[in-house]
Amino acid sequence: MIFRKVLFFATLFLALYSAMSWATVFGSLRGVVHDPDHRPVSGARVVLKSASSDYSETLTTDAAGAFETASVPVGAYTVTVTHDGFAPSVQAVVVSSTSSPILHFQLALGVTQQAITVSESALAVNPEVMTPTTIISRGEIQTTPGADLSNSLNIITDYVPGAWVTHDQLHVRGGHQVTWAIDGVPIPNTNIASNVGPQIDPKDIDYLEVQRGGYSSDYGDRTYGVFNVVPRTGFERNNEAELFTTFGTFHQTNDQLNFGSHTEKFAYYAGLNGNRSDYGLETPGPDVLHDRVWGLGGMGTLIYNRDANNQVRFITSLRRDDYQIPNDPNGEAAGRRDLERERDALASFSWAHTFRPGVLLTVSPFYHYNRANYDGDPNTVPVSTTQHRGSQYAGAQIALSAVTARHNARVGVYGFGQRDDESVKLVANDGSGDFVAEARPSSGHQEAIYLEDQYKAFSWLTLTAGLRLTHFTGAIAENAASPRLGGAIRIPHLNWVLRGFWGKYYQAPPLSTVNGPLLNYAVAQGLDFIPLRGERDQEHQFGLTIPLRGWAIEVNNYHQRARNYFDHNSIGDSNVFFPLTIENARL
Repeated sequence: MIFRKVLFFATLFLALYSAMSWATVFGSLRGVVHDPDHRPVSGARVVLKSASSDYSETLTTDAAGAFETASVPVGAYTVTVTHDGFAPSVQAVVVSSTSSPILHFQLALGVTQQAITVSESALAVNPEVMTPTTIISRGEIQTTPGADLSNSLNIITDYVPGAWVTHDQLHVRGGHQVTWAIDGVPIPNTNIASNVGPQIDPKDIDYLEVQRGGYSSDYGDRTYGVFNVVPRTGFERNNEAELFTTFGTFHQTNDQLNFGSHTEKFAYYAGLNGNRSDYGLETPGPDVLHDRVWGLGGMGTLIYNRDANNQVRFITSLRRDDYQIPNDPNGEAAGRRDLERERDALASFSWAHTFRPGVLLTVSPFYHYNRANYDGDPNTVPVSTTQHRGSQYAGAQIALSAVTARHNARVGVYGFGQRDDESVKLVANDGSGDFVAEARPSSGHQEAIYLEDQYKAFSWLTLTAGLRLTHFTGAIAENAASPRLGGAIRIPHLNWVLRGFWGKYYQAPPLSTVNGPLLNYAVAQGLDFIPLRGERDQEHQFGLTIPLRGWAIEVNNYHQRARNYFDHNSIGDSNVFFPLTIENARL
């Protein structure tokens, strides 16, 4: 047993060095500076300043008047260009993880004073993205009712088309297999049915980038939504702290203490939060009975800029959420007291190195621990259920990106090792005396390699082509090749954006399986089990985005066919849920 544990963690340790990227920590930005005669201006000073904090980068134009950087965190910025003998020029821009905007500055002669005010209202439409993308700022989170509560998903359902919550699971475009990425680092969690708690407190978010379909090859295989969280860093603070507290109906309270600060090279942020309410999970009827929720959490970020070419980022978070399972009137009268206890811990380290302007290497090892324990009332009729699961993931992502005047190319590999420890106990209280108990550890690993290029053929046309190769080993071993093609057209003068996409995805199956006494019980309930195969999807979509006075009107046609579509179901009258697949599904 000791040897197996040592071998497993040795495998996880090696994964930190042998695996590379799924999501993108940084976005790219490029531009050209001209004089009034349209001649390039070399040596101009270009300053990128975050709209929500004191974070900034300084660049210098080359002999062709061009500048570029591949190390800009996702968010809204003002870009200021200055040069002796010219008036300053300022533009606002929104940077996402999947595009590389090109800015054009034409400097006017003379020295004048110029000011610009940037607000955190609706963000501009990105004319290069083939992916339907929503970027939500910290200002929007703070001003949207309920969006900043710890157990609330209003931040997503209020702003993301096609997103809703049902049976306490977030669904996007018909599925709930979504990816959460913290600062561009994906958080693996292959157990799609056992967690209801959130990954992060919304009050710790600076920007949230949401993508729904049409993913580039460097994004992974949870095909229904990618949530890339840019956490608060402390660049918006100067030795400041904030205490946040609420009190409302159902004895609800939601509290946080956060603090942070920064220097020119270093920034830190830390937040501690607690919450409770008498109305937690979705109830089976109109009555709120036995539905209390309480939780604690914390998050910390450290950023150190050693020099202009090296940055180190460390993110860590801890969460504890406990839920009472709501009763109907019959369950309440019977005194049923089921509980769900969830724990989550994350640590992610990123090193970003710029070889030269526009060429960036990012290395990000990570560790994730997730636990979900369901404890049924021992007197529940007909079956009392206890199901405990703990999962550990360790891996790394490394990405190499290069941005030029026409190309935005990326290549990388990604991988993690996983170990699940799960135990199930079923006690029949219907007089039969049946008793089933089983403990089963399982392990697996996944690796992927991708490459992609975004080519700006014309100022109004952007084309994208990529390929993602994935290998999975668990109860079975599978390989998948996922090509992806897309493009975006900006209609001149109107600035409307037409986009289209075609691609394939592969989602590796969960490690959960059934054997031993539990298998015999399942067979007695009319069920049978074989190892699950991965879900294979094919998607195409096209859409139109129309910017209108700070708003955006979006029309999108989305079509996806899924083979081995993932879902979940319970065994008999128990609360033991296991993943299953549907042979074919259309979404």
